[in-house]
Amino acid sequence: MAKSYYMPKDDNGKVALLDQLATRLPIYADALEISPADIAALQADATALRYTLNAYNIIQGNARLWTAYKNLLRDGGAGTGAFPPAANLPAPVPTVTPGIIPRVTALIARIKTARNYTEAIGQDLAIVGSTQVVDPDGWKPIIDISVRAGRPVIQWSKGGADSIEIWADRGDDKGLAFYTITTDPNFTDASPTPGNSALWKYKAIYRLRDEQVGSWSDVISIAIGG
Repeated sequence: MAKSYYMPKDDNGKVALLDQLATRLPIYADALEISPADIAALQADATALRYTLNAYNIIQGNARLWTAYKNLLRDGGAGTGAFPPAANLPAPVPTVTPGIIPRVTALIARIKTARNYTEAIGQDLAIVGSTQVVDPDGWKPIIDISVRAGRPVIQWSKGGADSIEIWADRGDDKGLAFYTITTDPNFTDASPTPGNSALWKYKAIYRLRDEQVGSWSDVISIAIGG
């Protein structure tokens, strides 16, 4: 089964990952051929990023106090008018070279290619993503439509599908019928446009491994021609 990317998207998650690595990687350092210098650099990066995130949060909170004070001083209102306190930061930690996340991802790549690396070690180090369960039966495309140079452009998000199957109704009393299968997320309908205005309708369904999957989209429509 496919796994999600191990790296968290938010800063708090990234800091937590570095803390986990800084704490647990020394246990496996010899087996994974990670040097003391690598461990020291990782721990310095973890400490620096944790400090910087904490300082950022303190400064952000203090900024809100000063914004309120600035507005009070400018516009008046309830309040004492006293200066808010300045941000009180702990003594700074030693600085590190910018690029902490690129460094840790390069280190993790080395870890995962080490001769003695195992899935269990990866789980302990929190560098294995969670298993993604794909259920195409629940897929339903959301399609949108616009007009470009007089032609309908059908927009859709691919997600985990291979392609999308589009059916069209040209306003000719024939109803919706198969039109095309495409992988283009901004598909232009190049069919000849009518001389008189007509209401064209579309619906679509995802395809995976050359088969329809999930449910049909809602029907959308647009006026064409005229």
